[in-house]
Amino acid sequence: MDRSFHYLLMATQSLFQRSVMAELNGSGLTAGQPKVLDYLGRHDGSVQKAIAAGCQIDPATLTGLLNRMEEKGLIRRCNEDGNRRSLHVYLTEQGWAKQREVRQTMERQSEVVQAGLSEEQRAQLLDCLYKVCANMTDMEGLQ
Repeated sequence: MDRSFHYLLMATQSLFQRSVMAELNGSGLTAGQPKVLDYLGRHDGSVQKAIAAGCQIDPATLTGLLNRMEEKGLIRRCNEDGNRRSLHVYLTEQGWAKQREVRQTMERQSEVVQAGLSEEQRAQLLDCLYKVCANMTDMEGLQ
């Protein structure tokens, strides 16, 4: 296995996403939907722009994801404050149930991939990943 930073970061993300989707197989969710459900579980009622930024998804891609999620009854979009261009996205009852399933899956997979790491190592890993993410966010001029 290549020990370069870029390879390990890409491989880790890809492997984690595959393991989460494998566990969610049969849930009816497609790639991208679990992270939107996870985000809305913490930020229900967000506008699409905030969801795209929070999930690191292109806004046009997010529109398609949200359309499919709305068709499945997982979310509802509401016009608030009279601003027709700014729809707020809320989880439905069915969406909250899927969000809990996603959250539990991510927690289980997080435990699996961190097996053998001490609490100190886990904390260091999170600190390092946070710093890397912050550096990349600053580079891209993102919030």
